[in-house]
Amino acid sequence: MKASYEFKEMAKLLASITSVEEMENLLLGLLTPKEREELPKRIQIVKMLKKGIPQHQIAARLKVGVATVTRGAKEIQQGTFKSIS
Repeated sequence: MKASYEFKEMAKLLASITSVEEMENLLLGLLTPKEREELPKRIQIVKMLKKGIPQHQIAARLKVGVATVTRGAKEIQQGTFKSIS
């Protein structure tokens, strides 16, 4: 899937931010409370998968569906999350 111009512009903006405080302020303004809860969980899913923790255990621990964890595993297989360890 090809990223839209707007998506690339957003990525450039995020990449240009140099401080945690500035990034937090931007994310607080952009994301809904639900998104602020879900996005960090997705990162945790990837980290746990890379540590070899079983998918069902991750789902139970983070209180997410197994399908959500499986989606993360598929993205890892496609090489999407190289920067997350």
